[in-house]
Amino acid sequence: MSRILVIEDEPIIRTELRRLLVRAGHDVSEAGSVHEASSDYALDSFDLVLSDLRLPGAPGTDIIALCPGVPVLIMTSYATVKSAVDAMKLGAVDYIAKPFDHDELLMQVERVLREGLLTRQNAALKREVDQTHPVSGMVGSSAAMREVFERVRKVAPSPATVLVLGESGTGKELVARALHAQSPRADGPLVAVNCAAIPEGLLESELFGHEKGAFTGAQAAHPGLVEAAHGGTLFLDEIGELPAPAQARLLRMLQDGEVRRVGATRPRKVDVRIVAATHRDLPRRVQEGSFRQDLYFRLRVVEIRLPPLRERTEDVPALARHLLEKASRKVGRPTASLAPEAMDALTSHPWPGNVRELENALERAVILADGPVVTAGLLALELPEAADSFGASATEETSGAAPDSMEEYFRRFVMEHQEHMGETELAKRLGISRKALWEKRQKLGIPRTRA
Repeated sequence: MSRILVIEDEPIIRTELRRLLVRAGHDVSEAGSVHEASSDYALDSFDLVLSDLRLPGAPGTDIIALCPGVPVLIMTSYATVKSAVDAMKLGAVDYIAKPFDHDELLMQVERVLREGLLTRQNAALKREVDQTHPVSGMVGSSAAMREVFERVRKVAPSPATVLVLGESGTGKELVARALHAQSPRADGPLVAVNCAAIPEGLLESELFGHEKGAFTGAQAAHPGLVEAAHGGTLFLDEIGELPAPAQARLLRMLQDGEVRRVGATRPRKVDVRIVAATHRDLPRRVQEGSFRQDLYFRLRVVEIRLPPLRERTEDVPALARHLLEKASRKVGRPTASLAPEAMDALTSHPWPGNVRELENALERAVILADGPVVTAGLLALELPEAADSFGASATEETSGAAPDSMEEYFRRFVMEHQEHMGETELAKRLGISRKALWEKRQKLGIPRTRA
């Protein structure tokens, strides 16, 4: 039952409206003026206010400011376009002219009430989501994750450049998306670029664009991804892999707010917020001379560090349930549940591939499961000692130590499993992409077996 307040100075019309609305199943209160309504009732307790426009004292539209969040439907016998426009400008949800058809009025009332209910439900759902997952897609109540959520909340409204640090698979792109969604640029584009996925020879052209004839094959002018992000956010993932020429162009863009296409003589103004991410130790790369120090300082105006999953094991149960539901939806099955021993296996595993590895393990288990329960065996979590070495060496990459143990584990794992696993399965088990697996093979000289 909805609560409706009728504000009408004519007793006969007020009584008629009350009877009509009560017969339709609503709880109705009455007032003869705005002053009477605000004095006699808690206005925010109503689901709808139905008010005449011309009342003794203040006009009916004055009630709008007194009950924010409550829809107000204005009635008047002076049905002119101007009065309708004025009422809507002041915040009325709609406008109905006297004399009105009863059925028409009831339909309009039901529509406004239905829309108000949906608005309140959406607001409640958003509050619940914001409390549970302050960064969309990221789950966690550990102290480390609460700090990440709080940093995102503080930084998002500002135009500051942000550097997101963390191991592969920790959710750096999700942080970038949250920074964009909670910023004044949310209505603008979010352009995500993986700097390691674009061949070095094409990276400058892809990022900054090129003019016609700038190089062989450039048959037309091409705006780059930086220009595509104008008015929004540019997310540069794996910024540590950016080659030196592109670093110089990016630095100029950050300094001057301008971008010059390859082959162009004049720069173009761009309005872009930069969010960069890396799992590399950038200070060490600066020392080695492979990353510009001035660019590094430009990028780390604000720094957000994502903890690896092994450092927030208290988040694993909630995260596993969230990802299990996601995996079940993805494969079109009812939401699966985890057997107790499966949950024990998840919480004790070191997760060298972090959240991405956990997500892959759960999706694989849902696909292979014959029933609604995921058992420990379906998770296929192996080599915990080697995984510990892998995770420890991943930490060494961000702390400056040599990553030999990680490469040894990678080599051993691939050599031992490639006879009975495909490239996709190997990459999933390692918590990396197929491209990253191929690149690592090339770097370490690990041949791919032929069937």
